Amino acid sequence: MKFHTQRSAALVAVTLSAALTLAACGGGDDGGGGGGEATGAGGGQSGGDLTLTMLPKNLGNPYFDVSTAGAEEAAGELGASIEQVGPEQASPDAQVQYINTAAQQGVGGLIVSANDPTAICDAIDEARDAGTKVVTFDSDTSPDCRDLFVNQATAEGIASKQLELISEQIGGEGEIAILSASANATNQNAWIAMMEDELKNNPDYANIQLVDTVYGDDEDQKSFDETEALLQNHPNLKGIVSPTTVGIAAAARYLQNSQYKGKVALTGLGTPNQMRPYVEDGTVTSFALWNPGDLGYLATYATAALVNGEITGKEGDTFEAGKLGEYTVGPDGVVVLGDPFVFDKDNIGDFDF
Repeated sequence: MKFHTQRSAALVAVTLSAALTLAACGGGDDGGGGGGEATGAGGGQSGGDLTLTMLPKNLGNPYFDVSTAGAEEAAGELGASIEQVGPEQASPDAQVQYINTAAQQGVGGLIVSANDPTAICDAIDEARDAGTKVVTFDSDTSPDCRDLFVNQATAEGIASKQLELISEQIGGEGEIAILSASANATNQNAWIAMMEDELKNNPDYANIQLVDTVYGDDEDQKSFDETEALLQNHPNLKGIVSPTTVGIAAAARYLQNSQYKGKVALTGLGTPNQMRPYVEDGTVTSFALWNPGDLGYLATYATAALVNGEITGKEGDTFEAGKLGEYTVGPDGVVVLGDPFVFDKDNIGDFDF
């Protein structure tokens, strides 16, 4: 895969501030939390080798394939070893066993995209007690569960960008619906809550009505079926927002071969390679995202900085993240990759991920 490394580059290093964000998550005391002081290569390791485990929400998800590729690139630069593990289905219970195994193996750092904000916290606490530094990325836990959260963007930025896009595409009025991932996904719920709030309070959206929110559980077929059901249940629907890469691609595939193509707008968060055919044939006008490769890359550098004792995770800590430059830890132990980037017919051919 080809990655654009400039933070300003159309999202590929996408400095997205919220780029659909995941919620600036926050909480916690000094944001550092944790399983003791970071020294050397971290608890349970010997010989100064840095060992890391990458735990996405689920395997076989194109979005996380790219984030893991970015993590592997960073690990290579750092001289670290990294292993990706994870469940086939995106559920918190399925993640627990992998967290436990990482702790038992004494890995220095665990990088996890949480399927639930609290359900995996007990397992994370045990891992941190064992000396493993835990960094969440993409989807956060409660802030007191982890050492850092690497956020692709702020929740506010992601929510605002998606509403801006759908409003443009439906002419500022009409019924819209949301096709989300799972009902417990931390980032999805943060974005949805903020979209709901902005729809109620922003006069620019006074003529837009959110009529339904459904969940495809980040499964292609279920997301496809939920799209069909939305259109059947809401005959006046003018637009769909899907803040999940699996959901937006499935919804686009349904629209592409239906009577609704060109009549019902679709936007949300997707990857260029996934969405290219739908943008090029007019099924989708525009959508947004950050570069998940850069997100995994940044999370790996942040984890290494924690494990090696360069930072503790408190607000104001700074660290170098290779090609992405210097980053500063914000309130509640949050590091933000950058701002959302919009892909459309004019620029989608410039990206490959």
